[in-house]
Amino acid sequence: MNNPIPLDPADPGELTIRPVRPEDYEDVRRITRGAYLEAGYFDDEAHPYMAILSDVEHRVAHAEVWVAERNRAVVGSVALTFEGQRYTDIAVAGELEFRMLAVDPVVQRAGIGRRMVERIIEHARTLPDIEAVSLTSGSDMVRAHRLYESMGFARVPERDWWVPNEDILLWVFRLQL
Repeated sequence: MNNPIPLDPADPGELTIRPVRPEDYEDVRRITRGAYLEAGYFDDEAHPYMAILSDVEHRVAHAEVWVAERNRAVVGSVALTFEGQRYTDIAVAGELEFRMLAVDPVVQRAGIGRRMVERIIEHARTLPDIEAVSLTSGSDMVRAHRLYESMGFARVPERDWWVPNEDILLWVFRLQL
């Protein structure tokens, strides 16, 4: 869609969370890159992880990808994965892992990220043999940590891990269902 309708941060609109469609890929790419850059997680678009964030096609091939849509515009995205899948970083048996939760910087702080995580939790509760939701978050992603903790996620420091060849510590959070 490439946001055909201007986004008004003050207009909550009706939010729909649904599976990604090929016509959403450019929006997902733009939103994910923009969210990570805007938050200051990376200094510029040349960082190697930006290429991974941009590869929506790979994400879709190896994970379940959802988008949040408001007023016919894609405003967020997230990838879901399970133990043993190629796109999984930390999920163990009984966990649904979500990755790359991103909300368009234009509409951040409007509750979209929270609604997406609520939907993930709701979905996880319907899955057989899933007893928890897990995620990793950079140790400096303070805003994200506040969101996850406010929703009942707890740190699991014994599962924290360093990104290979980077000075980035990823914290693991887990919500027991």
